[in-house]
Amino acid sequence: MSWRAVRTLWCTARCTALALVFTGAVLASADPIKVELVENEGRWQLLRAGKPYFIRGAGGSGSLEALAAAGANSVRTWGADDLEPLLDKAHALGLSVTVGIWLGHERHGFDYDNGFQVSEQLAAAEAIVRRYKDHPAVLLWGVGNEAEGFDTGDNPAIWRAINDVAAMIKRIDSDHPTMTVTAEIGGGRVRYLHEESPAIDVHGINSYAGALSLLKRYREAGASKPFVLTEFGPRGTWESATTKWNAPLEPTSQEKADLYRQHYAAAVESSADHLALGAYAFLWGHKMEGTTTWYGMLLPDGTPLAAADAMQEIWSGQPPATRAPIIEPLIANGDTTLDPGERIAVETSMRSVGGKDLQATWTLYPESNGQLTGGDYRPVPPIVDKSIIASDTKAAIVRMPDEPGAYRLMVEARDSTGKAATANLPLLVRGEPRMRLPAYVYQDGLDGTLWAPSGWMGDLDALSLEGQDTSNPHEGEASLRVELGKNTLWAAIAWQNPPNNWGDQDGGYNLTGASALELFARGQVGGEKVTFGVGLLGREKDHPDSVIVSSDDMRLTTEWQRVTIPLRGKDLTSIKTGFVITLFGGPSTTTVYLDTIRFIR
Repeated sequence: MSWRAVRTLWCTARCTALALVFTGAVLASADPIKVELVENEGRWQLLRAGKPYFIRGAGGSGSLEALAAAGANSVRTWGADDLEPLLDKAHALGLSVTVGIWLGHERHGFDYDNGFQVSEQLAAAEAIVRRYKDHPAVLLWGVGNEAEGFDTGDNPAIWRAINDVAAMIKRIDSDHPTMTVTAEIGGGRVRYLHEESPAIDVHGINSYAGALSLLKRYREAGASKPFVLTEFGPRGTWESATTKWNAPLEPTSQEKADLYRQHYAAAVESSADHLALGAYAFLWGHKMEGTTTWYGMLLPDGTPLAAADAMQEIWSGQPPATRAPIIEPLIANGDTTLDPGERIAVETSMRSVGGKDLQATWTLYPESNGQLTGGDYRPVPPIVDKSIIASDTKAAIVRMPDEPGAYRLMVEARDSTGKAATANLPLLVRGEPRMRLPAYVYQDGLDGTLWAPSGWMGDLDALSLEGQDTSNPHEGEASLRVELGKNTLWAAIAWQNPPNNWGDQDGGYNLTGASALELFARGQVGGEKVTFGVGLLGREKDHPDSVIVSSDDMRLTTEWQRVTIPLRGKDLTSIKTGFVITLFGGPSTTTVYLDTIRFIR
């Protein structure tokens, strides 16, 4: 069997965690509000409590009070974490909720050909539905988000699994329709949803620049089911013009507001045949994705941007009482490719709309590492200290860092209206870029930000990886728990970039300058035998790791201990396998805890 054929079982820990949390737990009896999907001569409509209901909503964790005050009537979630208080608050504010049921992604290592993993996911979904189906805030069940992936989306096993979840929902809940959400509608998505997932009532579509042509393409694909525009907003990072070093050019907050209006009008308001049931704008809140400001309609402190103004007018039919400041794109006075330490002047124009006391804050960040699609967690890059030499509302003088690589200059404008505007500009420091250290495989209870735990080897049926274990972390709120069942020989997990990379894909990171891989580990009972390593792919592969090094066999204790794998003097120019743990079994279960896995300088 080839490495590529090895089955992977990584589920981002959601399925297992939800099953453990929710099994047997049912909310106290409540009165659900019945939601119906009705069709009349090809025209579709939602009825809620017997009355027509058109979705005017957003997704995100921003203030529900502010969302309701802006005229929205619904909020969307991607999963069921901390759902009960959200449902209660939404209902109190007159908002409905499309409840997301997270389904695993193959790019994270979920294997839809693995019956155990798929059945575990189905059981977790059923527990969620039974727990929340009678809550009056529930509007729709969102069965997965982009579970089909970003390629052709034509794996029939995925669509059958989606249908099994939807069919289960219909058996136990007749009050709420089912929806699955796809990454646009290309490839086999429309055909497979209609043919392989008949229990899905509504097609949820995440579409950004493609929203301008979505209706035409949806009809041409032969779709007959109604749809909800489940994510929309500015152009995606992958759809935007780029610099010569492939940094995407982000629209200003004012330009984004115009795009929200255009994309909504084209995909939803133009649905003369009533295929559209409404839309959820992305993102009611703030998120690091591509950049710190690309998709957020709010700043981290909840301050609204122009996109929130645009959506308030769409939701309520009335313009907001005050509007966000207007900002023009940043213009560099000279070349945006600079030498280490070189200074550059950058200009803009900004003005308040009905406010005063306009203030500007300029910041330089390293460009975010890694993929710009998929929505996976990304850390906010650290601010480059002492880089802003002088600044005001018209311009800034910036001293570029000595470290080569890509950077992004950002400006945030605020005024007395309590609203803000943003713009940014990519900049490049000449020289060979290196990974900024420390570089994390795992930190503070979050999935690895650079490598995914997708490479599973050995006795897979006995192996499990549980994230967010809060019983006794070394630092932060959680650690990883790796468990190997009794009466087994060995199993291993490799953290890979890109996920499932067994040497047939390029990828990895240049970690030149790192002196060691550092991690903290402990055992459940003591005496657990393990090895740790960096690199896995040999020179026989098309895309090998530049180094393969591992620790000797070691025995853990019940106390946290620091483990280092020396890397000084090694070739670290292409690390595709950032971390490998191998567990050796025996007559009893082997349980190991890991925390703060990182490459250090």
